[in-house]
Amino acid sequence: MILAALLALAVAAPADDAGILAFADAFDRAQLAQDAAALNEMVADELVFIDGSGKRQGKKEFIAGWTSPGDRFDPVVLLDRKVVPLGGDAAIVNAETTLGGTSGGQRFASHIRFADTFRRVGGKWRAVHIQVTPIR
Repeated sequence: MILAALLALAVAAPADDAGILAFADAFDRAQLAQDAAALNEMVADELVFIDGSGKRQGKKEFIAGWTSPGDRFDPVVLLDRKVVPLGGDAAIVNAETTLGGTSGGQRFASHIRFADTFRRVGGKWRAVHIQVTPIR
């Protein structure tokens, strides 16, 4: 009975903000660096990605969007970043930023708010749901 109560507390404990933020920072760096191998490891196979147009996509499309040949991304500054713990093995990290760079030789800049939902699977954090909302 005591063991069951302790296990229930462990499951209900909030995700460690420092640990999830470290993963979120590494995830953002992998995107900006166009590191397909890292993104493949960090993104769950069952990823649901809602892009800025509202279209639902998956892992393949998400990684392809960050690794297109010829695209380059500027460093970003995250504003108003929040962590929403969802128990011990899941959390949402969201922020506002302006994503800029070049694509097809043309400069671009998109002011967005994003929400990345991460879940710990087999002891490793993975992105399982990403939603991007343009700010106009």
